[in-house]
Amino acid sequence: MPVIKVADIAWARLRSPDVDRQEEFLLDFGMTRSDRTNKALYMRGTDPHHHIHITEPGDPAFIGHAYHAASEEDLHKAAKIEGASPVEDIDEPGGGKRVRLKDPEGFQVEIVWGMEKVAPLPIRPHDTNRGSDKWKRVKEFYRVSNTPSQVKRIGHTVIMTRDIKKYLKWYRDTLGFISSDDVYVGKPENIVGSFNRLDRGDDFVDHHVFFCWQGSKVGLNHVSFEVEDMDDMMLGHQYLAQKDKYEHMWGIGRHNLGAQVFDYWADPWRHVHEHWTDSDMLNVGSGSNLVSIQDGLKSLWGDRSPPKFRDFAVP
Repeated sequence: MPVIKVADIAWARLRSPDVDRQEEFLLDFGMTRSDRTNKALYMRGTDPHHHIHITEPGDPAFIGHAYHAASEEDLHKAAKIEGASPVEDIDEPGGGKRVRLKDPEGFQVEIVWGMEKVAPLPIRPHDTNRGSDKWKRVKEFYRVSNTPSQVKRIGHTVIMTRDIKKYLKWYRDTLGFISSDDVYVGKPENIVGSFNRLDRGDDFVDHHVFFCWQGSKVGLNHVSFEVEDMDDMMLGHQYLAQKDKYEHMWGIGRHNLGAQVFDYWADPWRHVHEHWTDSDMLNVGSGSNLVSIQDGLKSLWGDRSPPKFRDFAVP
């Protein structure tokens, strides 16, 4: 049995040498400033979480990620894990309590509870007429000016590890993740990648909240954020492309495993941020799959992932 079963991902914590430039990128990417102090920048989406992205000043780095505990009692369970901090008040905007851990690759994992909720932000309404249902939007015109995407929430992180068996065991035993799809090369026991979801019993959750794969180095491949729909993603893609100052890493396409429609962009220090929409939704009864890499890491449509993305990881 895992120590706890976390309820959701909370935020990613990065470090950047120019917080002004980082904020500019995140605004162009579709987030909104929630707060900023002399210690960090806190950005939010349209959902009612105080923040989903933290940037601290300093040399470029992925510091780690945070997860919402299912209960305050789970914080105290997490505090008993070897190397964990005690339960502590969060001395940052948004407040709450947390326990801090280190995963086997040294990245920080924060388990949080009692964060401040904020009012949701309005989203652009958009009813889509389909070939089989052409009357969702009648007597009105859909017109949108040049605009960023509207990020809703954080969805997942992807990390390269040198020891996938050890890494997976820690996350599953500690945070309660369960496999959605394990990807192998050659023999089925040679697992090289793994998509893992939350275990919230009969409640349906995204196909994955955490993906890791075996590589020659350790680092973040990308952090991912949900947007409302494909139209919003296309608006965001066009807006970022027209800025002509950010590196486009891959997309737009649709993954095979998870079925998300995706688009990947790098910030000025090559920390990759993904827009996605339309995930497969699974619960504890959905089981797990074992998939060959030829079938697993392909797109249903869109270009094949370029080498600069496939082999990418930054500390």
